[in-house]
Amino acid sequence: MKKQLILLTAVALGFSACNVNQNEVAEADSVALKAINETALSKHIAILASDEYEGRKPFTAGEMKTINYLKDEFEKMGLKPGNGESYFQEVPMVDVKSTPTDLMIRSATGDATMNLKYLDDFVAASRHLVSQVKVDNSQLVFAGYGIVAPEYKWNDYEGLDVKGKTVVVMVNDPGFLDSTLFKGKTMTYYGRWTYKFEEAARQGATGVIIIHEDKAASYPWAVVRSGWSKSKLYLAAEDDNKSRALLEGWITQDVARELFKMAHKSADLMVQAGKKGFKPVDLSLKLSTTIDNTIQRSKSNNVVAVLPGTKRPDEFIIYSGHWDHLGKGEAVNGDSIYNGAVDNATGTAALLVLANAFKKAVQQPERSIMFLAVTAEEQGLLGSEYYASNPLVPVTKTVANINIDAMQAFGKTKDIIAVGYGQSELEDYLETAAKKQGRVVVKDSNPSAGFYFRSDHFNFAKVGIPALYTETGDDHVAKGLAFGKAQKEDYTANRYHAPADNFEPDKWDFSGMVADLSLLFDVGYRLSNETTFPGWKAGSEFKAIRDKGMK
Repeated sequence: MKKQLILLTAVALGFSACNVNQNEVAEADSVALKAINETALSKHIAILASDEYEGRKPFTAGEMKTINYLKDEFEKMGLKPGNGESYFQEVPMVDVKSTPTDLMIRSATGDATMNLKYLDDFVAASRHLVSQVKVDNSQLVFAGYGIVAPEYKWNDYEGLDVKGKTVVVMVNDPGFLDSTLFKGKTMTYYGRWTYKFEEAARQGATGVIIIHEDKAASYPWAVVRSGWSKSKLYLAAEDDNKSRALLEGWITQDVARELFKMAHKSADLMVQAGKKGFKPVDLSLKLSTTIDNTIQRSKSNNVVAVLPGTKRPDEFIIYSGHWDHLGKGEAVNGDSIYNGAVDNATGTAALLVLANAFKKAVQQPERSIMFLAVTAEEQGLLGSEYYASNPLVPVTKTVANINIDAMQAFGKTKDIIAVGYGQSELEDYLETAAKKQGRVVVKDSNPSAGFYFRSDHFNFAKVGIPALYTETGDDHVAKGLAFGKAQKEDYTANRYHAPADNFEPDKWDFSGMVADLSLLFDVGYRLSNETTFPGWKAGSEFKAIRDKGMK
């Protein structure tokens, strides 16, 4: 999985490095805010990002140290277990290494063939938990973007029976090329590759192949190649994933052009697919491949703690963040431990600090607050996906999710980025809090990349729960816009997903982190003392799910 760095921070002018000017957060509890400080954050980050914790990879000794540390800290605060009498929610997973043979495409008449080379031309895998998968002469159909979106009056599968067939679809959605369609340049979930696989399975397809294009995907083929060359973790399903398409994969855009040429079709089909009224096209081609699977079953854990509400304890605000990172790997400059200090020891520490702040509040929240540290985000948001499919409290009683992933430590900014801006009414709460602090909320600069769908909050959104996810602003309060951008770029280039992502307290400026968490506390605390349920805004692909569930 290509994980785009999302730096979550919320910054307020006038905050000191370790404590917050209480007048700037009028609706928050001043005693609670004092618990949000550099000392508390630094303590937890230093432990979680230490070599002793071995990079916090699931199924390792590092996992056991991490989840037990979180449990012990929640317990010491006096928070209740979130899963009956346990602080743990077991997450069953399957590790699958899929190795396909070269993929062959031939014409229906058999007079032309195309042999594709694994990794160079295509990638493929199967979620089916069997040792070998064979796809033999599956008919290829070009189904445009592979989208069924009633709210946009769009159905690429209309009139198409794909049972036994392999659909070829494009990444992103029609708005990428035509700003009058969908949300224009702002990618909807219909544009994500994960959706393409899900929808093809719902339609009953044997296989689904996505056409890669750098700009539409927002990353180069090298990212696809790297991610698909390794084993993949999936959630264990009762049907051994037989409800999924037998074959899932990608091809390069150059291969797609050759494929259309072989089918005696114009590559212009990829442009026509973005126009209203497009109909799927039978390519009169057959696909064959064999995939060998090596399968290992494992279990990891989410960590869940709850502060019960005083008046409406059956209604919940959920703060989430992933505790996992990459463990041990290829050594760089002699260091083979991928400690993940920023990603995401910061967010995990933030959950503990926020929990302590809520616990210390003079006026305790009227609604319950859940603190959910999820596993296997780095492997595909699996811990949060499992929670969303197996919630410990009813979805209809879950008011909101506030997700924390990778807090940067370069100080305060004047702005805060609402990732996926325009999705939910939680942004209104964010704007109110930001305005009180003299800040502005801005949109993310690359909405076509679909960053809203790339961290754990997304799995809450998929089941209809309004979810808030923010990114560090660029405009540093003292050093300006260029400095803030340079800090982000430096982290991404030199430390993100590398052994160099270490805790360096002498170099970190905690003032932004303290302000970030004070803002997030303010939003959650306000929600916890209201009776309203924020909703999704008109045009959100998640609105219908929530509206239906709340009836």
